[in-house]
Amino acid sequence: MKHGLRPMGGRRRGPVARLSRPAREYDVLRRHQLLRVRGRSVAWVPPLVVLVAITVVDFNTAGEFRMISWVVLVPGIAAAICGVWGTAVFAVLALVTYFVADTSYPSRYESSLPDFILVALGGILAVLACAVRVRGERHMLHMRDVAETTRRTVLRPLPADWGGLDHAAVYLSSDVEARVGGDFYDVQQGLHGTRVLVGDVQGKGLGAVEAAAALLGTFREAAYHEAIGTVAERLELRIHRHGLHLTALGRDDSDRFATAVLIGFPEDAPGVVDVVVFGHEPPLAVGPDGVRQLPVDTGLPLGLGELSDDGPPPVQRVPLAPTETLLITTDGVTEARDAEDRFYPLAAEVAAAVAADPLAAEPRRLVAYVRDGTLRHSGGHLADDTTVFAVRRSTPGNGRKGRLQS
Repeated sequence: MKHGLRPMGGRRRGPVARLSRPAREYDVLRRHQLLRVRGRSVAWVPPLVVLVAITVVDFNTAGEFRMISWVVLVPGIAAAICGVWGTAVFAVLALVTYFVADTSYPSRYESSLPDFILVALGGILAVLACAVRVRGERHMLHMRDVAETTRRTVLRPLPADWGGLDHAAVYLSSDVEARVGGDFYDVQQGLHGTRVLVGDVQGKGLGAVEAAAALLGTFREAAYHEAIGTVAERLELRIHRHGLHLTALGRDDSDRFATAVLIGFPEDAPGVVDVVVFGHEPPLAVGPDGVRQLPVDTGLPLGLGELSDDGPPPVQRVPLAPTETLLITTDGVTEARDAEDRFYPLAAEVAAAVAADPLAAEPRRLVAYVRDGTLRHSGGHLADDTTVFAVRRSTPGNGRKGRLQS
């Protein structure tokens, strides 16, 4: 957060090469994919190969060196990659193979009863371990589905060319155990033109998600019916009411605030935008001629309006060329640091990209460039949730339309 206001709850660093999917969950899904051929599971192949190999070696080993007791490894391998019933089958198969191999040649050295018990006990423990693994994976995948539903509810998918705007967005969570945090964005067309809201709730966890959902719900309703100044007032009132509700529940996180940028694209004035800034970094206007920060004043964040005698920040109308794209980012970009603790030079990096290729100002390419640059600069670790949002009016010369998801 800017202007001396920082999220309470500190920084939580974690790998972000695949931020929208926790590393452990990714490993589970990746393993399942590798163990399937043409849609059929081949997880049974490795333990079966090991079982056959041990049996063949045992039958071809002379003297007192017996390998058949190594079949205890087979159910253990199955427990790591097969289901519970598959592991149970290999546990029984290993025990039967052990018994048959051990009694096939009476003239040879025979393993003792403790080895037989070891194979049986190893099979039982493997089945139990597999049951624990499968249960954990099912719980993890269920939580993934819940988190994905929450993410799609808070950050709903936006149709291409929604409200006459060419837009793109990337959201990356800094929390390796979550898919959604306190960053939020949306586009809503209405009676007075199309509005865009991008913001960042202070703090982390479900409390931040609740506050973001409350603000987005109000925005989606008010932005359709009301003038942009009234939308700003409704957002301030909504987070205040949200805090009162949490206080009544006895929660200790009722004092959350949120920085945000509210942008209006009036239908009757295509060369301008209306902007309200709630304690957030002002948007960058990116075009073929370079990068500039919109000349707008910044008010207090949402939730701190009572500290101001003037009410919500004013609506400011600023010119915007048809070829310019508005770029709005949250703390994950502006506070990304490299190994030498230097901040990511967003404006300079974007300016260099546009100078090299004017088409880099196209929303999809712009958010992808900023996302990749932020991850590269931070070495794959972010200090905060990261949202990169780019938007401009749709015109025939503005190229492809759509939304980029991470």
